[in-house]
Amino acid sequence: MLNHSIEIAAVIIFALALLHTFTAKQFDALSHRSPRHAGLLHLLGEVEVVFGFWAAVLIVVMALMAGGATAIEYVESRHYTEPLFVFVVMVVAASRPILESMRGVIDAIARVVPLPTTLVQVWLGLAAVPLLGSLITEPAAMTLAALMLLPTMFRPEIPERAKYGALGVLFVNISIGGTLTSFAAPPVLMVAATWNWDSAFMVETFGWRAVTAVLINATVCCWVLRRHLTVAPPQADRGAPVPLIVALVHFAFLAGVVLLAHHPVLFLGLFLFFLGYTQAYSRHQSPLILKEGLLVGFFLAGLVVLGGLQQWWLQPIISSLPPLALFFGALGLTAITDNAALTYLGSLIEGISEQSQYMLVAGAVAGGGLTVIANAPNPAGVALLRDGFDQQSIGAGGLLLGALLPTAVAAALFLV
Repeated sequence: MLNHSIEIAAVIIFALALLHTFTAKQFDALSHRSPRHAGLLHLLGEVEVVFGFWAAVLIVVMALMAGGATAIEYVESRHYTEPLFVFVVMVVAASRPILESMRGVIDAIARVVPLPTTLVQVWLGLAAVPLLGSLITEPAAMTLAALMLLPTMFRPEIPERAKYGALGVLFVNISIGGTLTSFAAPPVLMVAATWNWDSAFMVETFGWRAVTAVLINATVCCWVLRRHLTVAPPQADRGAPVPLIVALVHFAFLAGVVLLAHHPVLFLGLFLFFLGYTQAYSRHQSPLILKEGLLVGFFLAGLVVLGGLQQWWLQPIISSLPPLALFFGALGLTAITDNAALTYLGSLIEGISEQSQYMLVAGAVAGGGLTVIANAPNPAGVALLRDGFDQQSIGAGGLLLGALLPTAVAAALFLV
């Protein structure tokens, strides 16, 4: 049992990490003005590094306050299945055979619809792919959506304000689009077994609300930005077509990783086989996103370490709120802490009413697009899309503003 002084120190460090998240873009800008320390400043400007960095600070502070053994015991007591899974599923989902197959489907649909091709491609990336997250999990959906939208919605000639609007819609839609099943969205997964929520319950309770919100958000975004999406971007050389059998093997690897999502030893073993397969058929591959995946895993692992010491002040807030206040409380709190951690704390409350259960999860998923830490897949989106923004950096303020309207749409539908 850690003493209260360590818990207070953890809250202070957590607050500093949040502040760092909102000022990361300033660190990156400062690196261009201070060549002597550009390397360090650029590192501190990487959003994916923030929580891992402050988690290391917490471990050092804990070792100084309570001894190295206590710090090591705490770090080893945390569960890192989610960071490991997100890393693996990102790399597999972003592999060329899967990405080209999904692009082929999107392109085929876009050619049939009597609207500008780029407009339809963006709409499908903002609507259809997030809903696909209910099957392939939200991190995989985020990876696919980000990589498919990067050359169409996040190209240099589109204004930054428009990009942040689309980014906010993407993050919100990913957060709510995974709620049609009981295993795809991390905040739902945290409570599904405890509250006996199966996929039939999720479809009946959250399904039509989530689908409607996703479709409204994507449609409004594309309508507002339609003048930027009427001109097709230059077509990049995609190389030789991927043989069907190779694509099927990659989809089999992805399905295996999703099915084994709660068993890190097994999905990591499968991932090693996947790496071997990509080497054996390297002519059909493009470079795997190992660096991006590792950075996202590092970010989420840091969040696990820092978030584990916030229970003492978060849980009393959750347990004291009536249902409607709990909805808005969860929506606001998820912006400053991972929504899966928030719903997990709610699952520990004995005797919580069914209405409060719904309001807690609905608020947590509705607010999942407000910040980079609000939902586990968000760091993946930042890592893959930041090259499409000025100075290759995504500002926390811009994301927050871009997500406000789609968050309001999701919140309104979940309250119906």
